[in-house]
Amino acid sequence: MSDARTRLIPHRRWVIKIGSSLVTAQGRGLDHAAIADWSAQIAALVGQGIEVVLVSSGAVAEGMARLGLSRRPELLHQLQATAAVGQMGLVRAWEHAFQGHGLKAAQILMTHEDVANRQRYLNARGTFLQLLEYGVVPVVNENDTVAIDEIRLGDNDTLGALTVNLIEADLLVILTDQAGLFEADPRLQPDARLIHEADLADARLVGMAGGSKGTLGRGGMKTKLNAAQIAARSGAATVIAHGRAPDALLQIARGAEIGTLLKPAQTPMAARKRWIAGQLQVRGTLHLDAGAARVLSANDGRSLLPVGVTAVEGGFDRGDLVRCLAPDGVEVARGLVNYDADEARRILGARGHEVMTRLGYAGEPELVHRDNLVVVQH
Repeated sequence: MSDARTRLIPHRRWVIKIGSSLVTAQGRGLDHAAIADWSAQIAALVGQGIEVVLVSSGAVAEGMARLGLSRRPELLHQLQATAAVGQMGLVRAWEHAFQGHGLKAAQILMTHEDVANRQRYLNARGTFLQLLEYGVVPVVNENDTVAIDEIRLGDNDTLGALTVNLIEADLLVILTDQAGLFEADPRLQPDARLIHEADLADARLVGMAGGSKGTLGRGGMKTKLNAAQIAARSGAATVIAHGRAPDALLQIARGAEIGTLLKPAQTPMAARKRWIAGQLQVRGTLHLDAGAARVLSANDGRSLLPVGVTAVEGGFDRGDLVRCLAPDGVEVARGLVNYDADEARRILGARGHEVMTRLGYAGEPELVHRDNLVVVQH
């Protein structure tokens, strides 16, 4: 048992994500035997004093089985209708399984708007924490029945990671149909070696992660690696493991060397900055000169001033999320902007005393204040 695995043992708040390929019996509806097994393991974790939030995929896949569909629908309204049918069976299956162990479950459906809006974000956090205090297992899924591209989180790996940030969980566990992260895609290179532990700062990880080959889910190893990076914002580690491995969750709780452990490489962000970083819908772009890019990349708490901005893209409003690009096109930061796009263009390159002259009124001296700015980790 490694030191890093040993440090997982005292973790007391987990987010567990289980993918479609595991929850469903290869497109033949929900795998109730597997759900019963995971429920028993989660009940054992709860018995050890671990708080668990479960992120479960499978609504669309279950809906396909109930409707007799052999192929995943492509049109948005068809997907939403299929998810609505399947969500009924999914939450019922988990509720029934947990009842057998004396546990209560709660359903939470989320969209990107629940993360992007500060008040809704705080309300969601309060609900989660109260459910955990009650000893309830929240069962979370993206609200596919109403989500459109503009408000979609994209996949449940990302949803799980954002939930980690929301409730400040200690550990993200992603159960999948692979044994973990390999040095190469094991479906193409059978002799590829499993990575047992890695630091998220290791740049080689991105090249090792492949896309999704399945027909039921939306996420592959790249989304899982990205989810681990998001979870690391609050200091959480991530374990990617095969969900069909015997007692996979209990092995992780014992510190066993199962799957891939991805260790956070950054200092945890403050709560408000985690919320900003968790917003996925960028509304515009600020192009920086070399000096401004260097200052922001230093991550020493500086604000972005108009003097360091050379161009503006997009039609954003005050308070929207914008990304900040270095001259070479690399994103160095993102944050909530103090001006709308037209105002931002009028004060490009302006020094502090010039802002009022160009706008005709006294505005903020910063385009993006340091409290609303998050440096992008590469």
